[in-house]
Amino acid sequence: MTLPAGTPDSTFRPDLLAGKHALITGGGSGINLGIAQSFAAHGCAVTLLGRNLDKAQRAAQGIVQAGGRALGVSADVRDYAAMEAAVAQAVAEFGALDIVLAGAAGNFPAPVDGISPNGFRTVVDIDLIGTYHTIKAAAPHLNTPGGNVLSISAYGVPVPMQAHVVAAKAGVDQLTRTLAIEWGLRGIRVNAIVPGPIDGTEGMARLAPDEKTRQRFMGTVPLGRFGVPQDIANAALFLVSDAASYVTGVILPVDGGQNMLGGAPQYQMYQQMGLALPGKKEG
Repeated sequence: MTLPAGTPDSTFRPDLLAGKHALITGGGSGINLGIAQSFAAHGCAVTLLGRNLDKAQRAAQGIVQAGGRALGVSADVRDYAAMEAAVAQAVAEFGALDIVLAGAAGNFPAPVDGISPNGFRTVVDIDLIGTYHTIKAAAPHLNTPGGNVLSISAYGVPVPMQAHVVAAKAGVDQLTRTLAIEWGLRGIRVNAIVPGPIDGTEGMARLAPDEKTRQRFMGTVPLGRFGVPQDIANAALFLVSDAASYVTGVILPVDGGQNMLGGAPQYQMYQQMGLALPGKKEG
């Protein structure tokens, strides 16, 4: 399989993940689809799970047309029974799991007093409870030793307009570290990636809907640019490969250095934009 047009040549050998099977939630678009495409290009069968079956199947078909092996299935990560059924479908198609990537997420920018209780709960349910459901449902089918669990986290520092997300993802980070300890003797490694602002994603389009905001966001990144999905895919390829065989419990920022500055640059950005006042409720 070949990577999408415009993607840089891979640093990794083409058969890096040959014979392996990965389940990827939220795999129908954005960062998670980029990871799925890279996994497939390196020999891995991928099951893409999303709430929208047509979207997941279209994404899987694109991988198949490029020469990879992929399946699109549907489930809401908040529904544990649905997750169990979707995982069983994936295993029936491609066999036991070698990699589980919990990537489904929800987000919208809003100040704390502008988030409705339902909106806050929805993000926590998708980001944190959904990550737990994904890992719990996949665990009986995960090859041991040698299995890998990888979650997509966020930030790692307090960020204005993102209280619901940072609260949920802090839980994901601690779940990652705890599982790394509990499952280490099984030979399962558990890690997470913290993406910075990644261009071409739905989340970035919501956070920076116009060029002026995009430029302000770039000003919060020491490298002075947005990332692309392949930046996250490269980190994921490393973490699930034998090159990282002694790496577990790591929360890896792939963010152009943004987390080193803490939340201050984004606070200043939102302050300049006049968004520090009570906002319209979301969710």
